[in-house]
Amino acid sequence: MMKSFFTILLFCISFSVFGQKKIHVFVALCDNIHQGIVPVPKSLGNGQNPQTNLYWGALYGMKTYFKRSKDWEFIKTIPSKNSKILERVLFKHKTSDTYLLADAYDGKYIKQTTIDFLQASSGANSEEITINHQKINFGGGADLVAYIGHDGLMEFTLDTKFSPKNNKKRDVIILACISKNYFKPYVQQTGANLLVWSTGLMSPEAYTLKWAIDGWILNESDAEIRERAAKAYHKYQKCGMRGARGLLVTGY
Repeated sequence: MMKSFFTILLFCISFSVFGQKKIHVFVALCDNIHQGIVPVPKSLGNGQNPQTNLYWGALYGMKTYFKRSKDWEFIKTIPSKNSKILERVLFKHKTSDTYLLADAYDGKYIKQTTIDFLQASSGANSEEITINHQKINFGGGADLVAYIGHDGLMEFTLDTKFSPKNNKKRDVIILACISKNYFKPYVQQTGANLLVWSTGLMSPEAYTLKWAIDGWILNESDAEIRERAAKAYHKYQKCGMRGARGLLVTGY
């Protein structure tokens, strides 16, 4: 009885200390036809089919990996009014008041995915979702904004200008090849805090994001969060910790 009491007490203290946190993940589905990538097997590279896509429905895709995680609860699939978003899913962290909304964008709209991600990073386009009679803001209302997918900025530039919409500084994670080089001028405009991004070619699968988020929920330092990301990448890619640390970095 006493053990149960202390378990409940610790759970309540965790909620009161860390408070509610909101994460919005923008996933540009892998697309052999519409993206400048080295082609992958047809089912993995079908940018119009989230269920088999490399970055969504495959084993280490965003939706599958988080659904299989013991730390996250899949809440529901949410219809999106945006026709470019093929699937939208909501998760809740099991031991903290943290919600994660993930959007699977049609791979041929990778440019719009990139713009929407950067807009959210600046605090724009806040989107309210009702969960059990509770209204929660994602998009620019999120605390952490993440991008997963091919680095489309290798093929196109953006004319859109981004500027902070308020004084809140959002955290950002960008899992895409050489993202520090290509995303830097745009992310700097948003005023966001860069937690993790890459210096070279990488596989932007969901384990790196999940391990980084583990530390972020615990309010760890940027360096500690980046170290978690590097450990995840080494674990799954067998690239060595030196290589993983050189690839995944934090800050500008």
